[in-house]
Amino acid sequence: MMNEESIFAEALRMPTPADRAAFLSEACGGDVKLRTAVEALLAAHERTAGGILDAPLPTIDPADADGAAVETVGAMIGPYKLLQQLGEGGMGQVFMAEQSHPVRRTVALKIIKPGMDSRQVIARFEAERQALAMMDHPNIARVFDAGTTDTGRPYFVMELVRGIPITEYCDQHQLSPRQRLELFIPVCQAVQHAHQKGIIHRDLKPTNILITLQDDDTPTPKVIDFGIAKATAGQRLTDHTLFTEFRQLIGTPLYMSPEQAEMSAVMDVDTRSDVYALGVLLYELLTGTTPFDKQRLATAAFDEVRRIIRDEEPPRPSTRLSTLGEALTTVSASRATDPKKLSQTIRGELDWIVMRALEKERSRRYETAIGLARDVERYLADQPVEACPPSGAYRLRKAIRRNKPAIMTAALVMLVLLAATGISTWQAVRATRADRQTARERDQAILERHRADDQTAIANAVNTFLNEDVLAQASAYNQNGKGLKPDKDLKVRDALERAIKRIGGRFNGQPLVEAAVRHTIADALEGLGDFKRGEEQAQVALGIRRKELGDSHADTLATMLLLAGTYMEQGQFDKAEPLIVKVIETDRTERGEHDPSTLEASYL
Repeated sequence: MMNEESIFAEALRMPTPADRAAFLSEACGGDVKLRTAVEALLAAHERTAGGILDAPLPTIDPADADGAAVETVGAMIGPYKLLQQLGEGGMGQVFMAEQSHPVRRTVALKIIKPGMDSRQVIARFEAERQALAMMDHPNIARVFDAGTTDTGRPYFVMELVRGIPITEYCDQHQLSPRQRLELFIPVCQAVQHAHQKGIIHRDLKPTNILITLQDDDTPTPKVIDFGIAKATAGQRLTDHTLFTEFRQLIGTPLYMSPEQAEMSAVMDVDTRSDVYALGVLLYELLTGTTPFDKQRLATAAFDEVRRIIRDEEPPRPSTRLSTLGEALTTVSASRATDPKKLSQTIRGELDWIVMRALEKERSRRYETAIGLARDVERYLADQPVEACPPSGAYRLRKAIRRNKPAIMTAALVMLVLLAATGISTWQAVRATRADRQTARERDQAILERHRADDQTAIANAVNTFLNEDVLAQASAYNQNGKGLKPDKDLKVRDALERAIKRIGGRFNGQPLVEAAVRHTIADALEGLGDFKRGEEQAQVALGIRRKELGDSHADTLATMLLLAGTYMEQGQFDKAEPLIVKVIETDRTERGEHDPSTLEASYL
């Protein structure tokens, strides 16, 4: 029977992916572990620039630029025989090797490439070896040995991880969102272990988190490639000088935290940078795409890439799913669910968890990788998660930052105290001039009194309805005769729902009363956190008031603000901003910049 190396070599000769898949099915039969191992080798081959066999391998006889011999397949390095090259990075080559003694096993051997033996490269190479040697975790590749070749180039020997990137594995096996979350938790635990050892990975991404199968075919993630790892304060990885040059971009942009992109001497990275990268990974596991578009970052200029990472807010995972179009069908199929259910699953708590890990301000992220893992565990156990939507005030600051012209409206808030004093003084002066009103002004005053009477009548009707249909029902609901402790939120919400059902037909010929009732109920639902239901009632109230009173009436504007608030609480800033701008512009035109309603809109 062919072994994995011979199957791998033969598979590379297949002309098309379909031919390769058919060959693997025949050669591996029903041996899942064998096929996974071969697919891992093929994946490593694909990740290598140009492919392993597309670039000429060095031979034993030729020398490098400094006259040193170059190791290649078949060469011996100590007790290790190089079997095949698996990959090549910026500073080293990775080979599959066979160890002959003191134990016989297959390992991965990483060696500095010829001509790359500068002090900086050697320091990074030694730092990676030392970082791996310090850790002992089942989900991190282990280091077995280290040394130097006959030509003086350092190498180290580590566990051979026969695996494929975590995202590819999940898609190939059509893992559900729950199964993906279960696989994500040990990744966080491995990263937490590295952090406890004083190591920040700085390049967490799917190709550095491989899935391998245990003897019982259980998929196990392995974190690899600590090539650009950084020690935390108080930790030392190597005696060699290890220095990251100022304004040197370290990491992979798609998974890079804002502070990594900052490249500032005063914005050093800490373990929360890895938490951000884990958030990107979780985003991709759930949606099949990254927070920022891969093609956009690939074609953007260097400074534009940094700006996007630092300044732009990515959409929530559930929102991103809604923009995938036809691709959503494929994404959902690879997660063994239908598109609608996938969106419903991610919307809410999973959105909150991911977006907390992706916060631009690292003080707002999870403090630790294990904190992120525990919130995922709470979600899987149907327990309340710690993550929650950011406050309205915080989202407003972010919205204003995205929309520079709106900053001018925020400046009005500074005038609140002065405006309150000014308004009181102005009203007092106006009162002293009442005896000098013109006929037109007296008519206007009479009209205002009539309007006030109308408002009073509406208020009385609203109060009657709420007392009879909401408060009375809630009170009756409390009197259950069982002596149970009342759940006030639940009972009020139920009473509000009953009231909503009774509104229809109750206020025929009284549209403004109906609008006032719906506005009040929407406000109450928003207070209970039921923003979607509050949005529905506010929309109906706004439609009525626009029809009966027009867009510029104070009541219409009040409902606009209420509806904008429900949108903001749901993260729908694109819907909220036009309403807020409309209120500010109308109030500024009709009542002046210092009018309380103008200032209230500016606060929102």
